[in-house]
Formats: sequence, C-alpha cells, structure tokens
Amino acid sequence: MKIGYARCSTARQDTAVQIGLLGKIGVDRDRVYVDNGVSGRQSKRPGLENAINASREGDEFCVTKLDRLSRSAGDLHNTVERLSARGVALSIDGKVYDPSDPMGKMFIGMLGLMAEFESDLIRARTRDAIAAAAAAGKMKGRPHTLTPEERAYLLQVYETRQFKIETLCKNTGLKRSALYSNLALARAEQNASDSSHRH
Repeated sequence: MKIGYARCSTARQDTAVQIGLLGKIGVDRDRVYVDNGVSGRQSKRPGLENAINASREGDEFCVTKLDRLSRSAGDLHNTVERLSARGVALSIDGKVYDPSDPMGKMFIGMLGLMAEFESDLIRARTRDAIAAAAAAGKMKGRPHTLTPEERAYLLQVYETRQFKIETLCKNTGLKRSALYSNLALARAEQNASDSSHRH
C-alpha cells in the first residue's frame, strides 16, 4: 500500500499540488497525511507522525520531494530509521529507495545532506542580503569565493551528478565561472589534504 505525506511551510502555500502529484503515482487521497503551515525543521509534525504510524511492512511511504519530509539530515535519518524498522520503503517523486538496502540508505543520506545544504544556503543568502541591504541600502550578491568547508561540500554535491550546473549556480548564488573556479579550488585543496595524509 502507498502512504502519502504532504507538507507546506506557510499556511498560504497550498498542498493541493503535492496531493495531485501523489495521486499520479497511485496514492489514494484518503491515504495522504498533511501538515499545513509547518516548517520541515519543526520536530512536532502531527501529519508526519500519523503517516508513519499508518505505515505497515511492505508499504511505500511517498513524498513528492525530499524537502517535504525534512530539512535536516539528522531529522531525515531518524525518520528513515523509523520507516526502515517498520519494513517500509521510501518513495521520492515515484522513485523507490529501500532504507534496509545499504545503497538505498546511502543515497537517502546523500539526498538529505543536499537538502539540508540547500536550506542552509538559502537561509545564509537571505541573512547576507538583509545585512547588506541594511548596510548599503541595496541588495548585494554573494561573494565569489566560498569558505573551504562550503567549497568541499559543493564539490561533493557536484560529483553526485544529481544537479545541473544552472541549479548549483542558483542555489549558491555564484556565476558559472565563479562556481567552476570554486570547484577547481576545492579539488586542489582536497588533493593537498590527501597528499598530506599520505606522508
């Protein structure tokens, strides 16, 4: 059986689109659990709790996008563990991942880290923009270089081949040339770190 879960962060956002998409992959409307106006970082999500509790062994737990399920890798890990313990597979936009399978579990973990990274970037960019607007009276773009940690993470995300360059540019606020130079720098830093560990 397919159990669906839909969530929107603000009361104004509508879950109807998510419910429609879940219907297209075979989830009955009466098996879709909803959290309206609830952030993915909130621990109390009654709709999610009810959806997990309704799941039985052999079921598929369906979401349209991973960020509907969680915005934090730790929280996602906890949810996936609970589904796995029940013998329930996770379906993201119609693609089914079995958390009890090591490859499925690893892939869900990677997706969770990317969703959290994207969320953190959005929050950081918003904070930067507000601070810059207050200081200069106008919005300013993100600086061309990232921190070493951000660069290393960007390289990891880029090497999964899951995202188009345009998407990475949009998510990081970097122009294509700056994105490639940060990737090159991350590779150089990684190689330097690897060689120092070997010596």
